[in-house]
Amino acid sequence: MFFGEFKHNIDAKGRLSIPAKMRNQCGESVYVMKGNDGCLAVYTQEGFDEYYAEILALSRKKKKNRTYKRLVTSRVNECEFDKLGRINIPASLREEAHLTKECTIVGAGDCIELWNSEEWESFYDDNVDQFDDLSEEIDEE
Repeated sequence: MFFGEFKHNIDAKGRLSIPAKMRNQCGESVYVMKGNDGCLAVYTQEGFDEYYAEILALSRKKKKNRTYKRLVTSRVNECEFDKLGRINIPASLREEAHLTKECTIVGAGDCIELWNSEEWESFYDDNVDQFDDLSEEIDEE
């Protein structure tokens, strides 16, 4: 399980250090992909296998399902950790999430999210006042 919020800089080559308390749960590599709300999602092998199984189960008969599958799978990238605990995020994914310098690494339960720090702060500020309402409205599955 991933939780917490950390700030790290991404370098010009796209390398980002993942905090040790998160990295220790990941194995030798992770899967980085487009996430929701403007971030990138980072999954362990097991987490990605579960997520991918859900995608494969979607009917190919519906256009929105085909479109979603393509958008997700076309930019998935397996990233290995280097000796310093960094992953190298491809330019296309960095551009998609506006990752240029300071990033916020957010533990989101089953995955890690990578945010442009300004966009994360804006998202958080826009939504934090809804916390109590959201906690009452979400479904328990």
